[in-house]
Amino acid sequence: MDFRKYNKVAVGGTFDKFHDGHKKLLSTAFEIGESIEIGVTSDAFGGLKGDIDSCEERMNHVKSFFSDKSNFVVIPLEDPYGTTIYDADFDAIVVSEETEPTAVEINEIRISKEMKPLDIVVVSFVLAYDGNPISSTRIRSGEINKNGNFIK
Repeated sequence: MDFRKYNKVAVGGTFDKFHDGHKKLLSTAFEIGESIEIGVTSDAFGGLKGDIDSCEERMNHVKSFFSDKSNFVVIPLEDPYGTTIYDADFDAIVVSEETEPTAVEINEIRISKEMKPLDIVVVSFVLAYDGNPISSTRIRSGEINKNGNFIK
């Protein structure tokens, strides 16, 4: 039986250079959630990270990874919190070790608004060949590929 623990789950990120770490993060959200809202940083907000693909391009990569599923929406994120601080229906948020502090902030805001805090599900990094986390930054710099392998 396909048992899901949560009704509505949030997950967000920049999702630039869509890689194995992103796939693990998003797959976890689908494993635990009935309905998933995926926030992708907007060009204005995501652009703070430097030279990244357009929001539309990044949203399309996320959508195509889950082309066999229909229980999700992909929205642009204009700030670190997205709709999680307005929508009381969320039950959980899936984050990486790097973004866990943001989930804690989201819960502080939700509690201050008398909303129930989200369960925070932390997904560990996917490691590259060298034992360090796969990251879009390392892929952009040409250090590794999207699977975390050394680029010869």
